[in-house]
Amino acid sequence: MSVEVKEQTEAVPFLGDGDGVKKPVEEKPEKIEVDVELIDKDTSGGFWIFKGPTLQRLATGTIFVTVFGITSCFMAMSFAYFNSTMTTLEKRYKIPTKVLGVLSTGNDISAMFSSIIIGYYLRNVHRPRWMGLGFLIITVFCIMNASLHFLYGAGEDALKLTHEFGNQNMTGNSTSSLSSSQLCTSEKTNCHMDIESWSPIIILFVAQLILGIGAGMVIIVGVAYMDDNTAKSKAPAMLTLSTFLRMMGPSAGYLLSSQCLKLYIDPRLRPLIKNTDPRWMGAWWLGYILLAVITLLSAFVIALFPRELPSAKARRLKQAKTDEPDPNDKHKAHSVSDMWKSVKGLAANKVYVYNMAASIVYFFGYNVYWTFSQKYIEMQYRQSASVASMASGPVPLSFSAVGVVLSGYVIYKFKPGARAIVSWNVIVDFLTVAGILCYSLIGCKDSDQLGSMATTSNSCSASCHCDYAFYSPICSPNNVTYTTACHAGCTAMSKDPFDNDRKIYTGCSCISAPNITDTDVSHWQTAVGGHCPVDCTQQFYIFLVVMCFLKLVGASSKSTNFLISLRCIPPEQKSFGLGLGSMVTSLLAFIPSPIFYGWLIDKYCLVWGKTCSNKGNCWLYDTYSLRYVLNYTAATFVLLGGFCNIFVWYYAKHLQIFDENEETKLSLKRKEENILQGLGSTLQLEIKEEKL
Repeated sequence: MSVEVKEQTEAVPFLGDGDGVKKPVEEKPEKIEVDVELIDKDTSGGFWIFKGPTLQRLATGTIFVTVFGITSCFMAMSFAYFNSTMTTLEKRYKIPTKVLGVLSTGNDISAMFSSIIIGYYLRNVHRPRWMGLGFLIITVFCIMNASLHFLYGAGEDALKLTHEFGNQNMTGNSTSSLSSSQLCTSEKTNCHMDIESWSPIIILFVAQLILGIGAGMVIIVGVAYMDDNTAKSKAPAMLTLSTFLRMMGPSAGYLLSSQCLKLYIDPRLRPLIKNTDPRWMGAWWLGYILLAVITLLSAFVIALFPRELPSAKARRLKQAKTDEPDPNDKHKAHSVSDMWKSVKGLAANKVYVYNMAASIVYFFGYNVYWTFSQKYIEMQYRQSASVASMASGPVPLSFSAVGVVLSGYVIYKFKPGARAIVSWNVIVDFLTVAGILCYSLIGCKDSDQLGSMATTSNSCSASCHCDYAFYSPICSPNNVTYTTACHAGCTAMSKDPFDNDRKIYTGCSCISAPNITDTDVSHWQTAVGGHCPVDCTQQFYIFLVVMCFLKLVGASSKSTNFLISLRCIPPEQKSFGLGLGSMVTSLLAFIPSPIFYGWLIDKYCLVWGKTCSNKGNCWLYDTYSLRYVLNYTAATFVLLGGFCNIFVWYYAKHLQIFDENEETKLSLKRKEENILQGLGSTLQLEIKEEKL
């Protein structure tokens, strides 16, 4: 998974930095005057000809946080765009779903290992320029993905479905020669030579590895730079601003893919099919060109910031004059034995262990809806890739954003105790299980019937040699869809005289006539190109409502879970404990989960796009069985997470969430307000009595 497919819920507004929950500051923050003499090579922004007093005036903490949030939004767009175009990549390069699962873990694998190196070695460097390098690496990721289209083209399968190439094959033969492999024949058909093989898959995986490294450089270095160059009193507001801007990225990425997938894979050609046809391949590569330009500009802008902001240097020098320790200089060298002691200490921390276990099984179960939600909508409710992208991104993610902000505000306002927070986590887990079970009940009968008809096991078409027939569904007069004309036993094809784009198939011996007294059944043994009409609109909208509810509720629990994770670790082990938890969660949840669910989805495939080298991608699934198995499996893992949270609730009875001093101050303040209100009421009564 990516920074954005995990929904950007790790950072929580209103919670301040990682050391504690920030409270409203009663006194005015101290104003730091920046002396002109402080402007040196470390605090001077820009490079080459891009520098000057105008640029220097923009080197402030607020400007950096704004720019960092916007550029991080563009980075999150890259993650989301890849996820939303995976189904098109699957069809274009004939990739099985389990291989797609492996591809989606590439950025997690590289980020997990590179983050340790980045966090350790990039503490004393020009961090904005290293962030710029991170964005350049993300630009390379976008260029590598887009280059696949220019290296391998639109593909023969997509070209066959256009006006320009629909009447001839790649060697210039006639229509009848091209279509013969799709019809019932007594001779064995040759397999399709897949000249691309594994090369596109390797390029996609390497690009994902590169993306993880670039994103790690941007996030880890950027957050550290923001923390070191921002006044602690402003941390909550700055964190809220950057989080809000970053959370817009996934929605924008899905929105961009939705628009690109409306166009045919080669926009210069005129397709014979509509974008609702399952064979439609959108212009998946187009968005990467735009993203490459945007991330390249982001690299340039973020690199203009100085090594240290002038206001931060002024604050640091003032602390040095007053002999105050710099809060950022808390790092010290640790030996391997010290690290092992920390691991044993954290392993004995039952709240930490059970909370991590709850997160692992929850993410393992729910990860299928982050990675394959678009594919699920396409195959279960027969929606186009463009509509599925819109339904997977901007709509539900807006509810996630609301859930994060609301939960952060409630915690900030009411300051619940540890057990109250964990209780909400348990409730959310059980509500999520109930919602996932509802998914299994929201099925579309018309879509399920597409999988009930006929495939290669049909005894009637066994003699037609349909093993390598390209997926091209046809609809019979009795409203039954067949995967190809070959599977229907059709022996001839012609064009519809009233619609030049539609094909008519005749002599379809495997199409059974209805039980009527009709001596001439030949008119029943015909079919038209394309699958039979399927209307799953109502079920799709019901599914969308349930999904938005789960996004809203689930996002609210991420804030509370984040707070428990912070408070259950001793301050001296906080950085290590959070890093260890992130690594273990990636190893046991984010990396294996997409691979497992990809394998599970492929188990229920009915029609494969076979080639000479492999079985290709899946064109048709047993949607009825898959809906129950997939959702029940996910619900089981989420339920286990709920049980783990019950143990967290039990052991968190002595866990302190807020500082006692601040809670006492808040209580005294409220008492003072009540006393003043009482005195005010008494004075008002006395004044009224005097007037009387």
